[in-house]
Amino acid sequence: MSVHRVGLVVHQGRSPSVDAARSVHAWCQAHGVVCTEIDVWSEDHERRSGRAEAHAAGDPDLVVTLGGDGTFLRGARIAVKTGASVLGVDLGKVGFLTEVAAQDVIAALDAVNDGHALVEERMTLTMRASRQPETPAEAEEMLCYGRGPALPPPRVRPVETPPDGWGVALDVNALNDVVVEKLARDHQVSAGVYIAGRLLASYSADALAVATPTGSTAYCFAAGGPVLSPHMDAVVFTPIAPHMTFNRTVVAAPDEPVALRILPHSGRAAVSIDGRLRGVLDPGDWIGVYRAPQRVRLIRLRPTDFYGRLRDRFRLTDAPATAGDGQSAPFFRPDAPVPPDLAGLRMPPPAAAR
Repeated sequence: MSVHRVGLVVHQGRSPSVDAARSVHAWCQAHGVVCTEIDVWSEDHERRSGRAEAHAAGDPDLVVTLGGDGTFLRGARIAVKTGASVLGVDLGKVGFLTEVAAQDVIAALDAVNDGHALVEERMTLTMRASRQPETPAEAEEMLCYGRGPALPPPRVRPVETPPDGWGVALDVNALNDVVVEKLARDHQVSAGVYIAGRLLASYSADALAVATPTGSTAYCFAAGGPVLSPHMDAVVFTPIAPHMTFNRTVVAAPDEPVALRILPHSGRAAVSIDGRLRGVLDPGDWIGVYRAPQRVRLIRLRPTDFYGRLRDRFRLTDAPATAGDGQSAPFFRPDAPVPPDLAGLRMPPPAAAR
């Protein structure tokens, strides 16, 4: 793809991000590409929906994020609304989404502009709800303390009105997760959880998370959930600190929606999408979370080595019991010709390309 308009999301609190931004601006100027910075942190910046933010930035065809996974999620929220690709430059610490090193940002921009970059698509989630979520002023002040103003409540998608009972369609996309969590410290959120239209169980918990495979290494992972390959489609439900014996994650098929109905005796619950507060649910309200038709398009310079990153991020080779064995030899040899029976499988990149 030829790059015509770049939207730039910069973590201004990190000097390497600011330095990398200068390089992106210089590249854009040299190639006659319009570059607009999108400030999603400043307290005086108007909080807009992803679609409105993309329009204000000139509907970029490439969104470049300079920071960690949080910065990437902010950029992806904007890009997915217009089908733009996202180039995540890795300036974080523990993330899984950003893979291009800061020193490679110019090479990455050249590769995208010349049509040589890889594009990796990831599943996102969307929602229906019994009503459009809203955030009372007193709740926003409490939940957003130190984080700046909340994003606006999700807009209702302009779709044909379905019969009663199907709720309203919300114009949101989650790359990581949709989380329903308690508002009061002394009052858990209680909800009936339905999978594929059938009641699974009623939970009282600190929070209930519905994630994509990409989000399986985020909040769900911290709560004891499984690690899923980001190259697959699935809907992952994980209760967080539940007061019940059954505390397991359920991995549903991508066409099996997960719905949460707030029970009458529950406290109010906050709804967060990719870590950002988007509304408050009252007892009796419900949301349904399911695979969205829109996917996030990630720019890569080379094939993703997800399991290598998983091993490195969590230091999985540091166990004392393995120290005497030295470095393990590769199981397959990807630098040699691939045998015919393995030709259709996803294989790790050669060691030199990692």
